[in-house]
Amino acid sequence: MKLSRSARLGAVVTAAASFMVIAASSAPAPGAPGTGDPYFPLLGNGGFDARHYDLNVAYNPDTDRLDGRTTLTAHATQSLTSFDLDLQKLEVTRVEVNGRQAQFTRDGDELRITPKGVLPKGRDFTVTVTYGGVPEPLSGPIVFGSDYGWMKTTDGVFVACEPNAASTWFPSSDHPDDKATYDIRIKAPKGLTGVSNGRLVSTYDKGDSTYAHWRESKPMATYLATATIGKFDVKTGKTPAGTPIYVAIDPVLAGSNSVDVYAVTAAATDYWSQVFGPYPFEETGAIVDDMPQAGFSLEVQSKPAYSAVRSETTIVHELAHQWFGDSVSVERWKDIWLNEGFATYAQWLWAEHQGTRSAHDSFLAAYDSRAADNPFWQITVADPQRDTMFASAVYQRGAMTLQALRERIGDTAFFKLLPTWTKIHRYGNANTADFIRLAEKISGQQLDDLFQKWIYTTGKPAL
Repeated sequence: MKLSRSARLGAVVTAAASFMVIAASSAPAPGAPGTGDPYFPLLGNGGFDARHYDLNVAYNPDTDRLDGRTTLTAHATQSLTSFDLDLQKLEVTRVEVNGRQAQFTRDGDELRITPKGVLPKGRDFTVTVTYGGVPEPLSGPIVFGSDYGWMKTTDGVFVACEPNAASTWFPSSDHPDDKATYDIRIKAPKGLTGVSNGRLVSTYDKGDSTYAHWRESKPMATYLATATIGKFDVKTGKTPAGTPIYVAIDPVLAGSNSVDVYAVTAAATDYWSQVFGPYPFEETGAIVDDMPQAGFSLEVQSKPAYSAVRSETTIVHELAHQWFGDSVSVERWKDIWLNEGFATYAQWLWAEHQGTRSAHDSFLAAYDSRAADNPFWQITVADPQRDTMFASAVYQRGAMTLQALRERIGDTAFFKLLPTWTKIHRYGNANTADFIRLAEKISGQQLDDLFQKWIYTTGKPAL
């Protein structure tokens, strides 16, 4: 086909405009200061993908001082003139990019770094931050009104960071959609144990200090990282199915509860591996610390952290998170029911497995225990809002949604859905729409009405 002269001129103009757009889009520019998550707009950072963190932390419980050196390996997703990391309150003394000293400024919790030259799109780079100070835990309504993050204990520190407290102790892209692998090295006073994610690479004493090197070789969200330090009785071994297990328990709590943390952790890890798919990490375990001020537990990757030993159901809940939340993580915090609703439903499945109560009866008990005018029913589970993102409805009504789904599509489809979900999103991120699509694909049913009823509207649904 031959173009007219005017058409040819139009094509030239269009091509020139297209070139200008492409050139503008590839021109070096600063990375965005956040991912734009509606709940935490400045968490995470634009312009790069985190690949690996090498954390070196030294902590002195007597002074509560932390000294750290973090090296992040990242992949530039645009040509960068500068980029941000998240870091709360700690003092930065030096920044290097690709081994060369870089300029930096602070704006609230944003650390803006300007390297000596442009970082080309598509290339890996390293940034090393040296910093220190006294980390401060976060507080407020989000985590049940409790402090969270870096929390001082009588003999060390309890570190549990969901949702936004990882950046209280290391500079990072602090959002779950930017996962990375980790090497975490902990220096603590001799006699204390530093426990972290993944497998223990080495530990040794030198002078009056103890050094521990942990490696998490599977992608991990920042909030799941820990560097918990204290006096611990450690038991290691393998689950009956062969997964390595590491359980550290504060001796103050020894004998204070009838729950055998090691045995329940081993049994639940193996059972969930049958129901949810293969265990996603190299090691399972637990960190049980004497931290009554926290009042919560967290699904720390590979080793859930418990502020005390409360119940068997807490253990099975946190271990279910290894699949739902840790391996498969939320894209945005509003989808938190994909973590908490699933882990709560796992408690119901555990009771069913134990023969104590069916999941159907657990569903009815949760449903019947709250009148229609209870504020519980006024939370929109699929978007619960930041300050109520851990409201009980996210847990309980989220679990009810899964039981309603199970009864709608049948056990065969339902118990195919769960391991398929964890397989196709393994080590990645997903959202509610992804789950609905997969449920419809596996069941062959249209399910919009069910999810609209249970997670997208308020009010007590009719059965």
